Amino acid sequence: MEPTSTVQPLIGNFIGIRTSGSDDFDVSISIFKHLKPFGENGVDIWLTQTVVTTWVIMGVLILLAVIFRFKLKNYKQTPEGSQNIVELLVESMDSLTRANMGDKDAYFGNWFFGVFLFILFSNLSGLLGFRPPTADICTTLTLALTTFILIHFMGMFTGKGSYFKSYFEPVFFLFPINVVSELSTPISLSFRLFGNIFGGLTIMALVYSLPRFLNFGLPAVLHIYFDLFAGCIQTVIFVMLSMIFIKDKIAD
Repeated sequence: MEPTSTVQPLIGNFIGIRTSGSDDFDVSISIFKHLKPFGENGVDIWLTQTVVTTWVIMGVLILLAVIFRFKLKNYKQTPEGSQNIVELLVESMDSLTRANMGDKDAYFGNWFFGVFLFILFSNLSGLLGFRPPTADICTTLTLALTTFILIHFMGMFTGKGSYFKSYFEPVFFLFPINVVSELSTPISLSFRLFGNIFGGLTIMALVYSLPRFLNFGLPAVLHIYFDLFAGCIQTVIFVMLSMIFIKDKIAD
């Protein structure tokens, strides 16, 4: 299968440098390579744009983690330089976690700090010409399913019998509705994030398909909203909702 074309806004396109026709309007995911490592009858592996961009983001985050880990031993009581940024991020996530989950479950901040950075970097990657991984439902659904697993693991671990009993409350015949309600959580989480990021990508593709004299300067404003503002807001919303859903299942 040949790779499909895609819209990748570069920094240089912010002022409408690239002129494209309507034929270039395509927000599908490019397939870079089709692999069959186990022979013709084996499993198909598709090396897509989402996979490659995800690897790049993971590599950047791992590299930053290693760098700051080595710099940790040089940090001082009075922060300066990059230490200010690290402490600001850590303290902000700790405050957000405590506000939504309480002091008792503040340890979830360690997990959500990584989730927050991954989603944020994914949303902002469009500013550098990448197709955001979060514009792929596979990425957002995977993140939402991770939250879904944590929700019910914590519910069973802390609530035990009361967790299963809750599905039959307030009356036993509401069990099917309660199950559907729980299954809707990962669907709503994933589609909320996916819809906002993919929607922004689609609108930007439409803007870039306009003649240059119509979109000159317009991409800069729209990128600030769809990639920067909406990207940051949707990151916070996803993490906050995940915290609230998990906290709601934790038995007191």
